[in-house]
Amino acid sequence: MSTKKIAQNTAIQLVGKAISTLLGLIGIGMMTRYLGTEQFGWYVTAISFLQFIGILIDFGMTPVTAQMMSEPKFDKKQLFSNLLSYRLVTAVAFLSIAPLIAMFMPYPNEVKQAIGLLTFSFVAIALNQVFVGYHQHKLTMQFQAIGEVVGRIVLVAGMWLLISQKMGFLPVMITVGLATISYMVCMAMFTNKTESLTFSYDKKIWKAITTKMWPIAISIIFNVVYLRGDVIILSFFAEQSQVGIYGAAYRVIDILGQTAMMIMGVILPLLTFSWSRNNKQEFFTQYQQAFDIMMMFALPVTVGTILLAKPIMVFVAGQDFAASGLPLQILSVAVFGVYLGAVFGHTAVAINRQKETMWIYMSNAVISLALYLYLIPKYGMLGAAATTVFSEIYAGTLLFYVMYKYTTHKFALQTFLKLIISTIIMGIVVHLLSNYHVILVAIIGATVYGISVLATKAVDYKTVKEVLRR
Repeated sequence: MSTKKIAQNTAIQLVGKAISTLLGLIGIGMMTRYLGTEQFGWYVTAISFLQFIGILIDFGMTPVTAQMMSEPKFDKKQLFSNLLSYRLVTAVAFLSIAPLIAMFMPYPNEVKQAIGLLTFSFVAIALNQVFVGYHQHKLTMQFQAIGEVVGRIVLVAGMWLLISQKMGFLPVMITVGLATISYMVCMAMFTNKTESLTFSYDKKIWKAITTKMWPIAISIIFNVVYLRGDVIILSFFAEQSQVGIYGAAYRVIDILGQTAMMIMGVILPLLTFSWSRNNKQEFFTQYQQAFDIMMMFALPVTVGTILLAKPIMVFVAGQDFAASGLPLQILSVAVFGVYLGAVFGHTAVAINRQKETMWIYMSNAVISLALYLYLIPKYGMLGAAATTVFSEIYAGTLLFYVMYKYTTHKFALQTFLKLIISTIIMGIVVHLLSNYHVILVAIIGATVYGISVLATKAVDYKTVKEVLRR
């Protein structure tokens, strides 16, 4: 339960995330260059539509699994079997209607066909929520990292084969789906080594799952409005090429935001364990560590992406997507809100205060929807990006307020201030070197930031040395 334990699990995931992110960027780069802005817009529209449905039926199964597996109430094997069954039944029931709804949407036929092809892969994503939550509880997230890498290898290899054979848009969508299913199969195989993959129905457990997840589910239903409402509404008012340009920038933000959820996924079971056993001192220590660790990533990622937005997009997606640089600069500010929201949103789950945060997501959805409908018709993708920034900062700030109310914890800000200083130093260096290749600048910037963090003692060198040794 120590800092070293958290750091070791985070480090394992970061190595896997670095590899999978690189492969993911290669895959996206191949896709953008091969499909072009219009057909990539078809891909973004299809994926966003299914993500909209997928988030609606998310039910918070990953944190719910991690939390319930950390509590002493039910037999762990019986609980896991019921969690897996619950997720499968709800996913199939709701996702099966997605292709039917798509038939009535004002999308090109290719987009509707892509939605039908990709629906099965979203069932795999839904099952992965339980597997990831299980491994978060076990602190064995190296398996999740391996599974994600395998999925990305399938994506890159599949795209290479399709490009060499000059295949069309729909085969690309099939490859995207197969990559996701490969990831899920790996997770199922790893999980089956320690937990039998059986399906069960226990009325008492299903009721407990529903009781635990319904406040999260309601919050997520409102979440989806501001998490995916931008692309959905943009697809109604803009050409598919503009959707593609915006979607490419948003894809980079998605990748950056996944790190936040990954780190808090490691810490959530520890927070839950401490709080459920009334060990407040250990809880507050872990809570402070969670904030410090998240800010250590949030600050440089936000500033670095703002400074390097256009060269990042040209490098990742190609010259046709240079226009994605401006929306990416705006969306970069949202990254900070994502990290804040991840800290305090996961903490709300750990201390069973999900119900008390529902008003945040509800009000955010109403305000964001109004802003999307007003700004997108007038300003297109820039209006969508600006509203996304507002919604993420709004959620993160108010979640902090609610968690302060119920934990009464005052964060020590010494580390945070040191991280700000380190980020400023990094930002100056990156700005001065901005005319050089983006990869070189990113490596130098990360190195400067790491040295600054150690020099200011924002992170203890002995802890870093011990983590690396292990």
